[in-house]
Amino acid sequence: MKEIVCDILEIEEDEVTETSLFKEDHGADSLRAIEILAALEKEFGVVINQSELPRMVNLTSVYEVVAESAGW
Repeated sequence: MKEIVCDILEIEEDEVTETSLFKEDHGADSLRAIEILAALEKEFGVVINQSELPRMVNLTSVYEVVAESAGW
């Protein structure tokens, strides 16, 4: 998941921590957030409701949303 996020945000993996904020710390916009959601859906074969986007602010919350959507 970290690799996907970093690829979309065009940043190095060592620049992102579990709690660094995509928007505030890494300059992500809403389009990038949608790209991350779509890439995660494709990679993990899950459907993530777009209403979850506001929760997906850092790696920790992305893991939670994907796990819930996948039923892990």
